[in-house]
Amino acid sequence: MERGEAKSKKAGGPPRLCCICNEKRPVLKRPKTLQQICRECFYEVFEEEIHQAIVNNGLFKSGERVAIGASGGKDSTVLAYVLSELNRRHSYGLDLFLLSIDEGITGYRDDSLETVKRNELQYGLPLQILSYKDLYGWTMDDIVKMIGLKNNCTFCGVFRRQALDRGAALLKVDKLVTGHNADDIAETVLLNILRGDIARLSRCTSITTGEDGPIPRCKPFKYTYEKEIVIYPFAVSNPHHTYAYFKKLDYFSTECIYSPNAYRGFAREFIKDLERLRPRAILDIIKSGEDFRIATTTKMPEQGTCERCGYISSQKWCKACVLLDGLNRGLPKMGIGRARGGGVNGGDHKKETKAGSTVKTLETKQCGSLDF
Repeated sequence: MERGEAKSKKAGGPPRLCCICNEKRPVLKRPKTLQQICRECFYEVFEEEIHQAIVNNGLFKSGERVAIGASGGKDSTVLAYVLSELNRRHSYGLDLFLLSIDEGITGYRDDSLETVKRNELQYGLPLQILSYKDLYGWTMDDIVKMIGLKNNCTFCGVFRRQALDRGAALLKVDKLVTGHNADDIAETVLLNILRGDIARLSRCTSITTGEDGPIPRCKPFKYTYEKEIVIYPFAVSNPHHTYAYFKKLDYFSTECIYSPNAYRGFAREFIKDLERLRPRAILDIIKSGEDFRIATTTKMPEQGTCERCGYISSQKWCKACVLLDGLNRGLPKMGIGRARGGGVNGGDHKKETKAGSTVKTLETKQCGSLDF
């Protein structure tokens, strides 16, 4: 017996009905509105909100080639499914592709890529896979063996962002879309405030970034709660009644084996605590990030190109090249930290030696790029 129905019968009244169609029994309560709705209405409002985010922000133009950053996880799998459905239903006129990055994490990424390969067949979307090994000569397993677990997410986040851009260029696409949801963006706002990262704070809430670069990135899930995508603990009748569950989508649910100590995880837990107290806290944090104003006297980094690889960079060398140089020289901690002043990457770093001296460090990106 449904919980809502049980309460109604106990009170002597009729069973509770969906607050939208007023015909069927509800199966979940939406976190943003607290509405109890049925499965069919949930499909409709979930997909329509994403469609409105796409249309209202002019994310795409007819005829564009669009790459979907696909990891095999919940967000990117739902994004691939929904975007392919909306493209067909609303005649966006897009050519869609799946783009996956193989970081070289045994027991994690190799398994998730099998999911992406199944998605390729399920959704009829061409798949391109690039690996860290081919791009950089290193896998994340190799990097972790050298540097340990403390700063490994910094390497992965920097390399992954550049790898996605390289893959997008290889596919000759006009846009790259990622499955970052509202929870992710709220976490990023908080992280950038805690780190005093003004440059990223000023753009991390944008639904489209990199418009001045070769391949803009879009986040169609900017206003979509993670709980509605896959893990919804306040469902009326079942704790797993979410979009991915209802649609029986094929996704990989295991977390990265190297990410438990990532700095982002602490922000994630804080956001979840806030959400339990006030569900709209996630959207409020995003709105706060959008309303931040940078003082005109604040000196912002000027974007240029890396002298070594040609990738976008505000320093002489891009972060990926600095990190890679440290790895190849056997000095993996050399590139950990924020660049300031002069030096190879515009930073006043102390040189690390094999004898064990260290560089001046400040934690930077952890578990993904902070500006997406």
